[in-house]
Order: sequence, then structure tokens, then C-alpha cells
Amino acid sequence: MTTDEVPTRLARRLGLSDAVFVGLGSMIGAGVFAAVGPAANAAGSGLLIGLAIAAAVAYCNATSSAALAAVYPASGGTYVYGRERLGPFWGFLAGWGFVVGKTASCAAMALTVGAYAAPSWQRPIAVTAVVCLTAVNYLGVRKTAILTRIIVVLVLAALTLVVIGTAFGGAASTDHITGLGSGGPDGILRSAGLLFFAFAGYARIATLGEEVDQPARTIPKAIVRAFAITLVVYTVVSVSALAAVGPDALARSDAPLATAVRAGDLAALVPAVRVGGTIAALGVLLSLIAGVSRTTFAMAADRELPTWLDAVHPIRKVPHHAEVAAGTVIVILVTLVDLREAIGFSSFCVLAYYAIANASAWTLEPEHRRWPRSLAAVGVAGCVLLAFTLPAVVILSGAGVLAAGAIVWTFRHRRR
Repeated sequence: MTTDEVPTRLARRLGLSDAVFVGLGSMIGAGVFAAVGPAANAAGSGLLIGLAIAAAVAYCNATSSAALAAVYPASGGTYVYGRERLGPFWGFLAGWGFVVGKTASCAAMALTVGAYAAPSWQRPIAVTAVVCLTAVNYLGVRKTAILTRIIVVLVLAALTLVVIGTAFGGAASTDHITGLGSGGPDGILRSAGLLFFAFAGYARIATLGEEVDQPARTIPKAIVRAFAITLVVYTVVSVSALAAVGPDALARSDAPLATAVRAGDLAALVPAVRVGGTIAALGVLLSLIAGVSRTTFAMAADRELPTWLDAVHPIRKVPHHAEVAAGTVIVILVTLVDLREAIGFSSFCVLAYYAIANASAWTLEPEHRRWPRSLAAVGVAGCVLLAFTLPAVVILSGAGVLAAGAIVWTFRHRRR
């Protein structure tokens, strides 16, 4: 039996272009519309170096995830890979890190929707967005893929306006991109850790492994293509925004791209940029909710989470209990957390998740490797380095949540 013939409880309805758009919808928007501000605060113009470092680590993670997804085309992503390659504990830790980290990402993206749409109504709008997008995911994965396509096209159009507004608005100057090393090595690495948050969307393709047609061929291609397109977009937009207003203005803003466009003579484009930021965050939120629910579903099927989450809708073939549970928790977080705190916490947990993914890829047999084994080793080292350059409060909270999950797992399995 080939990996494409592995039995699945969900329906394989996503082709290559669908999977690429799911990846793009998960990544494009998260960094340039949300993480650029905190990254500029950490490293100033050095965020461009941080972007390159984050991209390098993310590339290692992407190749590891792609190779593993071709061998294990099941819902759950690194939760499944860790179980199969390293053992049940590491699989659980990866899944736990993904669920809690990406739930925080969902809250961050929902708050970004509010920040761009109407800052004074940020939290009510964020809650409404979570409820509506959870409902879309509940209707079936094809509905999710179709809406993601529309969102990605609109976001790329909005980012084109950002580049036009910043590059040709009269305020752009290379003088704004000076002192690339002024943030110091610590600041640059911290910005890389924060910007890594923006690249992690390719995992959404892997977590939908049971819903992708011909997954052994489709998933690796989709991951690499989505990553390459996203890197080009992030680089162009980040350079344009820095040239327009400099790092200080970006660091102070919750809507940095709108701030960059407003500085020039083409400020009339600001409403369009705000609409684009809102749509971008909605696209990321849509795919994040899908990814969290699928990993929750996979863990529940293995009795690592409450078994009532292991339920598939008889008609729509989606994990509907996990969808509703994820949406409910995200709504609660939206009412409690701060945008920048959520980004940092998510980055730490997701870096732990990908460290396990790279370690799992390291153990693959030669016939299953599609890229050099050394990339997996670099990926592990890079994830650990970036995780421990994040702010201390983020490290403590992230490590505490991972440790709590590990303790509960150990206690439960000893009882069994």
C-alpha cells in the first residue's frame, strides 16, 4: 500500500493548487501585517537580517515537513511524525506545542483583523471574525479552500498597493534603512524569532494531510512553492515599508503598513491597505483554525486529548467537535490577551514544534530523504537558538506550558 492509498476518515478533496493557496493564505499577511512592528522594535532596520535568518530556519523546517508529510500523509503534522519517528512522548509534545501555540496565533490574527478594520472596536470585531470563520471551516474543507483562494488574491492586490504607496509616495528614502546592526546580535535574533511566526503557515498544508489528493506528491511541492512565493513578497514589502518611514514608526504601530503608506503623497491608498490587512489576517485565521482543529482531532483519536474531540461530521467529513472547541477557546483568548504577547508566545511554542519536526526528519531512511540530512540538523539548531532569544517572559510562559503538558502526559501514561 502506497502512502496515497492510506485509509482516511476525512475526504481527499484538495489538489496541488488548493494546497499552495492554503499555504499562502496561512503565511502571506501574518508577518507584514502583524509581526513587522515587534520585529522593528527588537532590531530596527536589522529586521531585514532577522527576516533572512527566519527564512533560512523556516526553509530547513519546510523541507523536513515536506519529506515527512510524503511518508505520513495524515492529519496532525509533526504530532504524527514525532510519534512515528521519535516515540509517543515527542509526538505528544509536538502536538501540544502546536495546539497551544497556534491557538495563540489565532488570537493574534483575530486581533490583527480588529486593528486594521476598526482599532476602537478591535476585540468585538476579532470575536466576530473567529465565530464566522469557524462556521466556514465547519461547512467543509472545500469551502475553506475556495475562500482562501479569494482572500490570497485580494491580499496580493493590497500588498501591491502598499509597495506602490511606499515606493512612489515621495517619502521613501534609503536613509531610513541604516544601522542594520544597531539592534545588536540579540535584537536581530529576537526579530528573527518573531518573524518566524510569519513563515510557519506551510505546516497547515501538512496538517491537512488526510484531505489532500495524492499527498506524497502534492504536499512537498505545495510546501516549497508556497514558501518561495511568500519569501519574495515579505522581502519586497518589508524593504518598502522601512524605506517609507523607518523602523521607529513601524515599531510604534499596530498597523505598520498603513503607517508606512500614510507617510507619503499617496495616503489615499491607506483605506485600501487597511482593508487588505483585514482580509490578510482573516485568511491566516481561517487556515489556522483548520490546522488547530485537525491536530486536535488527530490527538483525540489517539486518546491524547478528550475522545469526544475525535468526531467526524457524517456529511461534511470534517472534525466538527474539534472545530467548535478550537473556535470557543480562541474567542476566550481574544478577550484576554495582547497582540504582541500572543505573537511571542506562539513563536516559542511553534519553534519547539519544528525542532521536533527536524529531529524526526533526521531519522528518515535514505530512500525517503528528498533533501540533505544536514538541513534537518541546521533546522533543530536554528529553532532552539531562535526560541531562546525571545523575551524572557515569553520563554518562561512557553516553557511552562510545554512542561505542564509533559507532566500531564507522563502522569496519564504511568496510570495506563
